[in-house]
Amino acid sequence: MYYPASELVLNTKNQVYHLGISPETIAEKIILVGDQDRVQLVSNFFDSIHHQSQHREFVVHTGTYKGKEISVISSGIGTDNIDIVLNEVDALFNIDLATRTEKKIKKALEFVRIGTCGILQKTIPLHSYILSTHAFGLDNIGHFYQIPFDEKEIEMAEIIKTHLKLPSAVVPYFVAASESLVHKLISEKTYQGITITSSGFYGPQGRELRAKNTVPEMNNQIETFDFEGLKICNFEMESSAIFALSNVLGHTASTICLGVANRPNKEFSTGFEKEMNELIQYVLDRI
Repeated sequence: MYYPASELVLNTKNQVYHLGISPETIAEKIILVGDQDRVQLVSNFFDSIHHQSQHREFVVHTGTYKGKEISVISSGIGTDNIDIVLNEVDALFNIDLATRTEKKIKKALEFVRIGTCGILQKTIPLHSYILSTHAFGLDNIGHFYQIPFDEKEIEMAEIIKTHLKLPSAVVPYFVAASESLVHKLISEKTYQGITITSSGFYGPQGRELRAKNTVPEMNNQIETFDFEGLKICNFEMESSAIFALSNVLGHTASTICLGVANRPNKEFSTGFEKEMNELIQYVLDRI
């Protein structure tokens, strides 16, 4: 397969266009964060750093932690940026940028997103670790790729949409995280369940300022959802695209977030630097 210049876009240094990096600068274990400043928080734990770069909102640090090479990349907010990051990182490993042809031997990568989220269950306290076993995507990224959703994922997308009474125009999808990574990250410190990946921060997450919401009772419906013991734990804005693209590209992916708001209890944490640093070290030690 040959990828012309209009499809695989490279800069004048033969680097992937948006990330602005080359294959030798990136590790096979990758931590994704939304906030650019959080990249430094993660790399502060590294024993050594041998690459640092920034292009647009994409900050990349690569180094070693306890003998393992790890990269941390800021994606910014939203699944549209995840579409860029996942595709360009995959290209760095699985496409020969010089010849623009697909490599015969593929690399399977490991993506872990560390983020913040809004908690959707009253019983989960602020600063809890929310581990996503599945994502319910309210974005549209998954619909533009031939994702091999299984029958259970297709069924669950419809079950949750019906329970939440979403408008007919909303076409969600449901996708599982990688079991192997969930197994690495799970512990007595984590709460596990479904994550809703929203296409926005306000209306799509049930917030209502001056613009009225079309699904005003959505968050109440979320709290009552329980399918065979599987509950909806949190809102965030990236995981569905990470899981879906990793699935189709042959990578593993998971998300673990620090709960900084409890929506049913109307609580928000204004200071969580200590707790975020503890979560970062928790993830690094487990991957």
